[in-house]
Amino acid sequence: MITLTSDFGLKDPYVAEIKGVILSINPKAQIIDITHDVEKFNIRNGAYILASAAPYFPKGTVHLAVVDPGVGTQRRAILVQTRQVFFVGPDNGVLILAAKNQGIENVHELTNPEFMLPNISSTFHGRDVFAPIAAHLDMGVKPSEFGPEITDVITPEFASVKRKNGSLIGEVLHLDSFGNIITNICQKEIAQAEKINIRLQNLSLNLPFVKTYAQTKPPHPMALIGSHGFLEIALNQASAAEKFHVVAGDKVEVRHD
Repeated sequence: MITLTSDFGLKDPYVAEIKGVILSINPKAQIIDITHDVEKFNIRNGAYILASAAPYFPKGTVHLAVVDPGVGTQRRAILVQTRQVFFVGPDNGVLILAAKNQGIENVHELTNPEFMLPNISSTFHGRDVFAPIAAHLDMGVKPSEFGPEITDVITPEFASVKRKNGSLIGEVLHLDSFGNIITNICQKEIAQAEKINIRLQNLSLNLPFVKTYAQTKPPHPMALIGSHGFLEIALNQASAAEKFHVVAGDKVEVRHD
């Protein structure tokens, strides 16, 4: 199974070209679209969507993700093998949040032209590099065949959480359509408590730490672990993002009461 995540949209032929390349190499490939509506050039948004969806696919799935504003530059093309699945795409951070959550085993730079299209465009590596690599990987080619193993992959700020003086320092990863503020702080990093102290920019909040959105009265704020395992700040039936004037990338500091 091969999944596709990109910011290409569906107006242009790009997604069809990627699927055509995959199926030309591997006619039996099962291709699943996660989304092609990632915000244009927004690596953080693509990383969040991929990390949210990837855990629900079978072992051995190949996840191809292309949000690639640096296409054609010196940025590397990589293949990440985890304990469960594979991730193929640019070395710009779009793969790493999802891969870290599944336990990275090794990373290979994609350098072997044998598994790429013969003519590689400088502006469309999704079609000419990543799609054929994904197709061959899905057919059983070993990761080591695609290029050398590397260890210095790019890990952006949104893929890491720091500890400082008893606090967790993370950032806003995503604002969903309900206005929920989704951080990059995972459930495993937070102990359950009745209250939790959260600092958003210059705003300090002491919030009930609940299990469901309905555990506070509308439109009161709360903190909870959302369905994808990340800490959220939310309002019951209202937009926390609007109320607290938050945007993706804002810093978040968390301390238990």
